[in-house]
Amino acid sequence: MEVAAHFMNDSVEFYKWSLTISDKRVEKWPMMSSPLPTLAISCLYLLFLWAGPRYMQDRQPFTLRKTLIVYNFSMVVLNFYIAKELLIASRAAGYSYLCQPVSYSDDVNEVRIASALWWYYISKGVEFLDTVFFILRKKFNQVSFLHVYHHCTMFILWWIGMKWVPGGQAFFGATINSSIHVLMYGYYGLAALGPQIQKYLWWKKYITIIQMIQFHVTIGHAGYSLYTGCPFPSWMQWALIGYAVTFIVLFANFYYHAYRRKPAAARKPVANGVSAATNGHSKVEEEPQDNGKKLRKGRPKKE
Repeated sequence: MEVAAHFMNDSVEFYKWSLTISDKRVEKWPMMSSPLPTLAISCLYLLFLWAGPRYMQDRQPFTLRKTLIVYNFSMVVLNFYIAKELLIASRAAGYSYLCQPVSYSDDVNEVRIASALWWYYISKGVEFLDTVFFILRKKFNQVSFLHVYHHCTMFILWWIGMKWVPGGQAFFGATINSSIHVLMYGYYGLAALGPQIQKYLWWKKYITIIQMIQFHVTIGHAGYSLYTGCPFPSWMQWALIGYAVTFIVLFANFYYHAYRRKPAAARKPVANGVSAATNGHSKVEEEPQDNGKKLRKGRPKKE
């Protein structure tokens, strides 16, 4: 108990010290004064992962077709706005794509970049709805370890990024990722329109390939900055490298099982990962089962 008490005390002291070097520009922004709201939302997300399937176990799945169309195309708009803001503001501020330190000034372009990164952080919380929709539609096989790991960690880690490094090289990964999410949610939105559109969605696996390329670029970019001594926080660079490695392993495993191991005839495009190829969503739908028994077929609930 004494060791645990010392550990807790040291952790609190470290956190208090870290606040002295955080970005003072963002401390009054929504969700940024304390990690508690972000942690609370993440805990509620994990609680829903446990309670949601139990609640839906003996209920008919919701269709949510209109909801998914609105949600996915709204995410396209949000991610396009983030990518556009980061690109325009970084060019106006004269950012380098190879090495860019963080500027904590109140320059209009620097604040614009920080604001875009804040929206990027918020978008990671909104993406929890991906999982909510899977569970309400009883697509439990879609809620893989990769899916949960990606959604839960991104929201928490980007709170940290916003608190201490909302600018500089942080713009690079967010710009690439938000651009990819425009394609990804565009795919989901089109798939939600129905079979008449789904037959044209031949490019889903290439989104996964682009995402894996993104992680290799992230490692190369951070490694180059460390090698050249770029004055961007090295702890952030090492964290990015370690985080990207985990995604390369998990996405490679997903890609193998989704596209190499499964026959091509088994692949069917659907909305929000029902057989999608990104963010850890399984490709092939399975009929929901209850304790090893198939559920009675019935008409899905409408939204």
